[in-house]
Amino acid sequence: MNNKLSKAARQEENWGWLMVAPTIIGLLVLNLWPFVQTIYTSFCEHLGFGHYKFIGLGNFVRMFQNAEFWRATWNTILFCILTVPVGLFLSLLVAMLLNAKIKFKGGFRTIFFLPMVCAPAAVTMVWRWIFNTEYGILNQVLGAKIGWVTDSKFVMISCAIVAIWSNIGYDAVLLLAGLQNISKSYYEAANIDGATKVTQFFQITLPMVSPTLFVVMIMRLMASIKVYDLIYMMVEETNPAVTSVQSLMYLFYRESFVAGSRGTGSAIVIWTVLLIGLVTVIQFYGQKKWVNYDV
Repeated sequence: MNNKLSKAARQEENWGWLMVAPTIIGLLVLNLWPFVQTIYTSFCEHLGFGHYKFIGLGNFVRMFQNAEFWRATWNTILFCILTVPVGLFLSLLVAMLLNAKIKFKGGFRTIFFLPMVCAPAAVTMVWRWIFNTEYGILNQVLGAKIGWVTDSKFVMISCAIVAIWSNIGYDAVLLLAGLQNISKSYYEAANIDGATKVTQFFQITLPMVSPTLFVVMIMRLMASIKVYDLIYMMVEETNPAVTSVQSLMYLFYRESFVAGSRGTGSAIVIWTVLLIGLVTVIQFYGQKKWVNYDV
């Protein structure tokens, strides 16, 4: 009897491995192996046609001595500061509005989620028309000629606005799911005790939705650190303001595919991975003080 059970258990385990094999193979081939190659390439000089010469820490030394690299690092951090807090606040606000008793709730959810369905290139093109200096609708309303994507003073803010607008719907849907998991009994008890709506928000809503908020914050920070396509499509390479908004991933693209320095580009990727790891560690350490997992 035990042999039959053990045989059935082994067969079930083998079927389990067979089912997850495509995912595991995909992770190894498409994620792990390219990352190992990137680590190796960061210590090499690209000679062309797939040939590399090991030069040790030369790429990292050259990268750290490059003022453009430090500017890109600061731009990436600034982009996170501008987009993540404001984006989380607006997403939570939208989620709370969608969670309220309003008519046409499903339609509003679709409207807010629509930017995630649209192609990023199409979204960016529309916003470029809005921000156009000569005939953009924003300058027409303001009665001014502000170079939203050509002036170094405004280009970062413009890109941040587009990033926030594009992600509010997705983040709001996630936060809405967290809000709907909060038991109504908490609010009923708070109403009996005479707690105001503001008190209920800080004492019930925010603590109970904090695990979902924490996940959304991690996702948004990682996406902000890795931002590339938005900046690439919003700001042309010939734009004089590109250095004011150039992110680490944008610099990686220029070093690897424009300048042909794949070693330096790989070093930038390693630096970005380390930056993401540092931010993630800080987040997981800090979440112990504000994330509530008690039901």
